[in-house]
Amino acid sequence: MRTIRKIAVTAVATVLVGATGGGAALAASPATASTATGSLAPSACRPANHLAKIKDGPATSGHHHYRVTMTAAPGYEPCRLAGSPTDVRFYHHGSLDGVTAGRYGPQKTVVNFGPGHPIHFDIQVPNSAGGAPADEMAFTLRTPDGVIPGESTAYGPLTVDAGTVIGPVQPGA
Repeated sequence: MRTIRKIAVTAVATVLVGATGGGAALAASPATASTATGSLAPSACRPANHLAKIKDGPATSGHHHYRVTMTAAPGYEPCRLAGSPTDVRFYHHGSLDGVTAGRYGPQKTVVNFGPGHPIHFDIQVPNSAGGAPADEMAFTLRTPDGVIPGESTAYGPLTVDAGTVIGPVQPGA
């Protein structure tokens, strides 16, 4: 009887591992998380599992700001992010703008992100006569221990220029 149970448990585990796409490698990835029941659900931090939108933000003296708000749909596991996104690139109608972005603000503060817990970060652009129009931004999210594999994207109209900096992730929309 014990052998039959062991075989049945092994068969179920094999089916579950195949359904989640890869067992041990998936469980070790920072892009997945264990639920309270012990099963694996995709992480909200994976680029395919969240949406990011760019909107105008409040201007400050000498700068224009844009807010990038990220949301995750129900069914994804929450995750932890920290600091400003890296490897930021801006595009206009699919063409790379060539503007590079630095970062500002505290980079170690940890923020929880997931369904029902949106986050945002700021794009700060110096006021100038020129600037490059953009409608898309690609970036890599950071965790307290490294980066999330893959490239996230955000969409919305903005203008960027030399001196553009990205603020750290913060809770809320």
